[in-house]
Amino acid sequence: MGNIVAIVGRPNVGKSTLFNRLVERRDAITDPTAGTTRDRHYGKSEWNGILYSVIDTGGYVSGSDDVFEAEIRKQVKLAIEEADSVLFLVDVHGGITAMDESIAQMLRKAKKPVLLVANKVDTNDKQYLTAEFYSLGLGEVHAISAASGAGTGDLLDELVKTFAKPSEEPEAEIPRIAIVGRPNVGKSSLVNALMGKEQSIVTPVAGTTRDPINTRWNVFGHDVLLLDTAGIRKKAKVDEDIEFYSVMRSIRAIEGSDVCLLMLDARESIEQQDLHILSIIQKNGKGVVVVVNKWDLIEKETNTMKAFEAEVKHRMEPFTDVPVVFTSVTEKQRLLKVIEMAMQVYEDRRRRISTRKLNDILLPEIERQQPPMYKSKQVSIKFIQQVPVHVPTFAFYCNLPQYIKPSYERFLENRLREHWRFTGVPIRLFFRKK
Repeated sequence: MGNIVAIVGRPNVGKSTLFNRLVERRDAITDPTAGTTRDRHYGKSEWNGILYSVIDTGGYVSGSDDVFEAEIRKQVKLAIEEADSVLFLVDVHGGITAMDESIAQMLRKAKKPVLLVANKVDTNDKQYLTAEFYSLGLGEVHAISAASGAGTGDLLDELVKTFAKPSEEPEAEIPRIAIVGRPNVGKSSLVNALMGKEQSIVTPVAGTTRDPINTRWNVFGHDVLLLDTAGIRKKAKVDEDIEFYSVMRSIRAIEGSDVCLLMLDARESIEQQDLHILSIIQKNGKGVVVVVNKWDLIEKETNTMKAFEAEVKHRMEPFTDVPVVFTSVTEKQRLLKVIEMAMQVYEDRRRRISTRKLNDILLPEIERQQPPMYKSKQVSIKFIQQVPVHVPTFAFYCNLPQYIKPSYERFLENRLREHWRFTGVPIRLFFRKK
């Protein structure tokens, strides 16, 4: 499981600037997925070869300037519960405010690594301003300028030291399926409906309380691990910012899974937050099956299903090669189909194509439709191979990799999907100098 880092602090201390600095550095080099919604609040980052996820909590608080203190306290509380490490950002210009004090008080009690970060130290003579922050009782003060990047390298060196070492024992190769989606779309009901069927082995795999509850079972003859985000410690009343809450919940499950079942409510179609969760699935290169639940509650017309599926795919563009299954968990309709699709996506995600086949089939197509010329230079692709990593990733070797346009990348991705089945699987393309 990757490490999750949350950036907390009162408004206007530079949380988003720091978030962008941490995430863009990596996105700029290795996020080849054209059109991935650049998620403003969640991203993958990397430091010295160590990958981790970053969450900017500020992005989730509604009404940014006149934010009620209670809102922010909730965000901090959730971040403490769900993240592995916390970056607490303060603004060196404003000195310590009452809200900083109250956030610090919560963080001092946290059983999590917390790094206190003084932002906007953009000149040496501002270093001395950081001294007062030691009184917050959170140890070392890390002086940075998120805008220019000064000091962020040292901060990241300290941050990665706080990460738990990944456990060494290799896990059995069992498909791990995560059930994600907004609250109340029927995630728990789906788990319960499946669990009630032919549940020959149930051994809850021990994990910390924060981890999704992983249950291993043979359903319909398939041996899988289910990661249920719905079953994680039900709150008495989830009055937190619902979006932030369910996204935090989903991230853990998505990162630990191979395939995600993204559940939608048939009565509400696909909403911004579903796309938000889809973008996290894509960024992590996981397979996805869209499960439209509560289909029994919809008034049917002849082409309702087709029309609904078309609308969902339209909203998901450009990643539309995704299976959509219509279910009713309460009526136990098409549950087997959901698991079968998930298993098919699991197999497709593991597909390996020989270098010879790739070149024999794709090079003639590339020859017929070559990349557009750039500054009267012809871009030519000479050789293709699949890179041996978990996510289907292909390297195209060419003379001028920097001039390949996103539209041509999509053309290549579509050709790959046409010849080999990658339904529900994000594909990554890299262009390298031959």
